[in-house]
Amino acid sequence: MTSPEDLLAGLDDQQRIAAESLLGPVCLLAGAGTGKTRAITHRVAYGVATGVYSPGRVMALTFTSRAAAELRTRLRALGAQGVAARTFHASALSQLNFFWPQVIGGTMPRLLDSKGRLLAHAAETLKLKLDTATLRDTAAEIEWRKVSRLSIEQYGLAAHSRALPPTLTVDKAVDLQRAYEAVKDERRQLDFEDVLLATAGMIESEPRVAQQVREQYRFFVVDEYQDVSPLQHELLGLWLGDRDDVCVVGDASQTIYSFAGATPEYLLGFAGTHQDAVVVRLEQNYRSTPAIIESANRLMRGRPGALSLHAAPEAARGPLPATSSHKNDSQEARAIAQSIAADIADGTRAENIAILYRINVQSAALEAALGDAGVPYLVRGSTRFFDLKEVKEAIMMIKGASISITGEPIFKTVSDVLRSLGWTQEAPESRGSVRDRWESLNALMGLAEEAPAGITLKDFVSDLLERQAGQHEPTMAAVTLATLHSAKGLEWDSVYIAGVSEGLLPITYAKGLEAIDEERRLFYVGVTRARRKLSLSWSAEGAHRGQVRQASRFLGELR
Repeated sequence: MTSPEDLLAGLDDQQRIAAESLLGPVCLLAGAGTGKTRAITHRVAYGVATGVYSPGRVMALTFTSRAAAELRTRLRALGAQGVAARTFHASALSQLNFFWPQVIGGTMPRLLDSKGRLLAHAAETLKLKLDTATLRDTAAEIEWRKVSRLSIEQYGLAAHSRALPPTLTVDKAVDLQRAYEAVKDERRQLDFEDVLLATAGMIESEPRVAQQVREQYRFFVVDEYQDVSPLQHELLGLWLGDRDDVCVVGDASQTIYSFAGATPEYLLGFAGTHQDAVVVRLEQNYRSTPAIIESANRLMRGRPGALSLHAAPEAARGPLPATSSHKNDSQEARAIAQSIAADIADGTRAENIAILYRINVQSAALEAALGDAGVPYLVRGSTRFFDLKEVKEAIMMIKGASISITGEPIFKTVSDVLRSLGWTQEAPESRGSVRDRWESLNALMGLAEEAPAGITLKDFVSDLLERQAGQHEPTMAAVTLATLHSAKGLEWDSVYIAGVSEGLLPITYAKGLEAIDEERRLFYVGVTRARRKLSLSWSAEGAHRGQVRQASRFLGELR
């Protein structure tokens, strides 16, 4: 077991202060690349190792299943197994499932997978014909209303300043939300926001529920605190009760979900609402070169809550971010693909390269150009790794092998299983589905080769199943294509940001200072994903002939 001294040994001065501040309110203002996950996990593990924390009474809250799985993996490696690391929704759903039969009686209503179909039925009851985009935008409005803790009547007042779908007036939008709630209640269903609302309602109105919940979890850690909504903030307060053993971690400069109800106010106001709070600033960036860090600092200079990042002493200077302009989107995509092909030829691994963009439609030209250049790629947000047929089949067979095979090295068993499914040690020369299937199976082989020495095949299978449940995907040998929103929390050696032009960054519909600042923060997230090389590009002509673009105002600020 790792000793308390060892857990502190590898931390810098500020991270160490964070790790040793185990009780009372703690606020970590953690800039991009400053080792916040390391600080969080070592703090919790240090609390467990010193006996201050009982593992079963610690709750670490995140915003994605992937982040929760990453926390659990790291905590287990540090000897802090048994600590709960979940999303807000997963934690609330677990409590709701447990308490519903006791408080309401019967089984909990069925959880709604997606609002779209139910909204379409609600629209039919109002004799409204709405397209898919309008239904999707309305679903987002419902989510914003609920996490903002607004009634439908209050939403009707707020909606006048909201960017509603063009086919809906405020009155129609309100009527549609009422109809949605009515159809949902008739079918005895709950949506994801209802889970948080119902959990909060039970804790607030049922003293015995509040007592049980607060007895179970005593110490809280909340990651990405700049992204909490009013509803999540309220639920956290109910979980805490009159206690204040909570550590919040965040960066106001990475607030990119304001449109969904997130607000950095709780992070920036934490010291004011907790007068004895320990506030630690993590500003030493271990990810990027000084050249990239300086560009990121220039972009956020003077913004509320912005941290001033500085590079680790040993960091090499690195090249300045490169900027290029192109005639049109196709030429821009081809230039990016050719540059990436050269990167790979020079020794950069494909999985260490990413192309980021503002909206999904930008990926089409990039995918075509990468395909023509023979560069393997994967698109974040498409079919998830653990949902692929070949991956499901391979995991099922490895699980079967773990029952009957003992004493054999893990990589040997996994290799035999994957070979039976068509995997070979050398990648096939063909592209398309054959290569995609090989890449998926090869990623599983990579997990087997990286498995810690001494773990059993059953342990490996358990880890695989946990990854599958949390969608904690392995690294694939392919260039990543992703929107700027979905890139948050990730990093690559080389990052290309495409479409850095007015109308895309900032996006056309970003009106007013607040909306433009959100776009600035989104660009900042993209810039700080890069470790060694950052390439920014834009094209003068859009997809439609005659659509003229200008370079983004943000580019001038980076110089």
